[in-house]
This record gives sequence, C-alpha cells and structure tokens, in this order.
Amino acid sequence: MNNYEVMYIVKPVEEDAYDAIVKKFDDLLVANGATIEKTDKWGKKHLAYPIQDLNEGLYVLTTFAAAPAAVKELDRVMRITDDILRHMITRKGE
Repeated sequence: MNNYEVMYIVKPVEEDAYDAIVKKFDDLLVANGATIEKTDKWGKKHLAYPIQDLNEGLYVLTTFAAAPAAVKELDRVMRITDDILRHMITRKGE
C-alpha cells in the first residue's frame, strides 16, 4: 500500500450534489481496499482559465493509502464522470 493524494475539481453544483460526489469517490476507494486519511472540501474557487465554459469549480483534496489497482480504478471512474472537470492523482513522497 502506497500513500496518495487526489485533487479534483467538481462542476459547480448544489451542496447536496457536491457531498454526494465526494462520498461516491470516498466509497469507491474504501470498496477497493484503500484507507482514507483525510478528505478536505475546499469549496468554490475561481479557475485560472475556463474549463467547459465554466469559470468556477468546487475543489476537493483526499489523502489515502491504497494499492495501485485501487488508484487505477479511481482514475478510470473519474475520467468517465461528467461532474469532474479535472483530477490529478499523485503518490506522496516522490
């Protein structure tokens, strides 16, 4: 198990939908054997440049420990989720 961080930007949605999206990815990690250290919801921030004609996004940073297979599954699901504007998974300590 390695330590990772994932930062992702969610389309501006209502608070309930925002919480549901964050819970979806936390549950996905746990279902694949990861242990979540911390999930920080940073809230709405202005984007440096428009993405899909949007100027704001809801930022989330999650720190977790997982096997590489769980990280690969998280990346796959984030790529096909329409509510995610951008995401980046990094291995901590590199």
